[in-house]
Amino acid sequence: MPIPLADHVIQLAYDPGISPQGGGLPGLAVLKNVVNSINMFGIIAVVGALAVSLGVWAWGHHTGGHQAEANGKKGAIVAAGAALGLGAANGIVTFFSALGSQVH
Repeated sequence: MPIPLADHVIQLAYDPGISPQGGGLPGLAVLKNVVNSINMFGIIAVVGALAVSLGVWAWGHHTGGHQAEANGKKGAIVAAGAALGLGAANGIVTFFSALGSQVH
């Protein structure tokens, strides 16, 4: 007895049978290289932002500029958080991808 179309569509909704696979599209190596370069650019920019923020923090502290000191502190915290996010991007995506693949 053939399976009705509605039952076949419901079965596909539960398990479409799709999973990530490398090498399926041309240019994947180029895309990985571009993303790696963007990540490196971001890390270099964060180093610059951290240096500027620490300089503003020190300048504000030594001149009595409380607003500049507070802004330097905020900048240093944001730069450190950005560095953490950029460095952990692979691990974060891998963790949530593995977590998502366990959903049934």
